[in-house]
Amino acid sequence: MRMRIQHPDVTVVIPTRNEAKNLPHVARRMPDGIAEIIVVDGHSTDDTIDVARSLWPRARIITQTRNGKGNALACGFAAARGQIIVMIDADGSTDAGEIPFFVQSLCEGADFAKGSRFTYRGGSSDITRLRRLGNQGLNGIVNRLYGARFTDLCYGYNAFWRHCLPTIGLPSPALSEPQWGDGFEVETLMNIRVAQAGLHIVEVASYERDRIHGESNLNAVTDGIRVLRTIFDERSAHSRAAAEVIHAPVHGGLAAPGLGASAS
Repeated sequence: MRMRIQHPDVTVVIPTRNEAKNLPHVARRMPDGIAEIIVVDGHSTDDTIDVARSLWPRARIITQTRNGKGNALACGFAAARGQIIVMIDADGSTDAGEIPFFVQSLCEGADFAKGSRFTYRGGSSDITRLRRLGNQGLNGIVNRLYGARFTDLCYGYNAFWRHCLPTIGLPSPALSEPQWGDGFEVETLMNIRVAQAGLHIVEVASYERDRIHGESNLNAVTDGIRVLRTIFDERSAHSRAAAEVIHAPVHGGLAAPGLGASAS
């Protein structure tokens, strides 16, 4: 059994792009005791960076290497130093005041704390009927294919222990060309991979608020298609990997790499 740290250092990763007006609302709800805040900027053309520095003087502010939310998160995860990593949105829709509930779930034994708007005491004042129906359909597909029990696959408020990073396996920030996983499909990709790995996932009730200023870049149709492609691509990749393991040769009495006793 993996030892749990009762008072872990927590890193909060906040992807941003032109969120200068929204960041003060995020900061107002940020709990005390956060060890590290990483603001990942997507080449903002407003005062996002200056506002972030004024709100969190000790924050680490980095620039993402490619486009898309997935790449911003990958850059933030690579820079994170905390034992627990929390990912929240910069538009005020995810409530930073809920972070202690995510951390509590991790300290009580979860590997991955998954925010849900559709579990008891969760909710949303922002989701449309189309997005709700689409999310329910995608939940059903993933739960059937992967034996999971997600109630809110596409919600991006999550927290996890840093030992999950190799399992999540987002595309390296160092790559120059666009990668699958750089976009809004990132949350689905993460959720599927931790489920496939058999990690202990706990859903945490969360209330999604309306975006305070500006407009979302999310498109229910095109991003829904990307999510659907991710679901089946990950299934195919997992099946190919399983086949390779089954047919891997054994030489000199030694198991193929990755099939030996666990060191954990």
